[in-house]
Amino acid sequence: MVMGYGKHPRGFASDNNAAVHPRILEALGRVNTGHAIGYGDDPWTEEAVKKIASLFGQEAEVYFVFTGTGANVLSLAAALHPWESVLCASTAHLHEDECGAPERFTGSKVIPLPHHHGKLTPEIVRKELVGFGFEHHAQPKVLSISQTTERGTVYTPEEITQLAELVHRHGMYLHVDGARIANAAAALNVSLSEMITDTGVDMLSFGGTKNGMMYGEAIILLNRRLSVNMKYIRKQGMQLASKMRYIAAQFLAYLEDDLWLQNARHANRMAKKLATGIGKTGNVTLLHPVEANGIFAKIPREKIQPLQEEYFFYLFDEELPAVRWMTSWDTTEEDVTGFLEALTRTLNT
Repeated sequence: MVMGYGKHPRGFASDNNAAVHPRILEALGRVNTGHAIGYGDDPWTEEAVKKIASLFGQEAEVYFVFTGTGANVLSLAAALHPWESVLCASTAHLHEDECGAPERFTGSKVIPLPHHHGKLTPEIVRKELVGFGFEHHAQPKVLSISQTTERGTVYTPEEITQLAELVHRHGMYLHVDGARIANAAAALNVSLSEMITDTGVDMLSFGGTKNGMMYGEAIILLNRRLSVNMKYIRKQGMQLASKMRYIAAQFLAYLEDDLWLQNARHANRMAKKLATGIGKTGNVTLLHPVEANGIFAKIPREKIQPLQEEYFFYLFDEELPAVRWMTSWDTTEEDVTGFLEALTRTLNT
């Protein structure tokens, strides 16, 4: 038993907790030989940038960084002046889980909005598109959405297009936190260009860490106006990797034969299997639609800790109480079956 974890080696706490995919580890070994020019001037980085750009269109600018927070914050920094603001759902990672990094690094105000299962709609956003040109009001400049959302739901391409058209009419940018963008593409069965490029997204953080990579994310800029100073922003933001070939090598393996999509489809499939089983147990209420690899549920308070001792997961909302169960690329059928058996047993004890 791992300290702070349950009896079983794979819990349902977070897809961050999953192991690194073997093919990605092998890729790291392949580039770990000889010398290579640093800071991205190596052949692996060049190839990885081209491969990622091919998924979004050749106009896409690609910048590798270490973390998801870095990808989000630096994207916003390219778009914002300190007197401008970011609108996002109140559940957004950049509002709730980035320790104020967007505000500190950009100097801009982050304004949380009400949401529907983690999603924003034009009706919700439109109410905040006020105060343009009024010097006493932070100027709305970026709308940020998460795909998938922090409640496990997914925006359709049509929904993203509507939001993009709305903010563009007001001279704003649309940013997508794509930490789990692979799970969204798998859930929708659409290409990344159909979901992101064709819908009018201006900038995206393209995540891999939650879907089989060891570390590393990519900033994708689809609006060329945002890329003018990005290389300086990345350096000043402490996200320029000297040995960038080790991030690039992971992305090359991640994209080869659509490993990214295979991993995401598997994680989503395990979540659907888990949700179906949960529906048969009774005394468990699903709080949001299960559309990707996240399940949010309400269970009796006294049952949470005994269940955590078998399969670790997080208490998401202490007041309800609500829990979050996440599946990963390495979640197995046996993991799901065992958890459902433990859940049923715990509920009936």
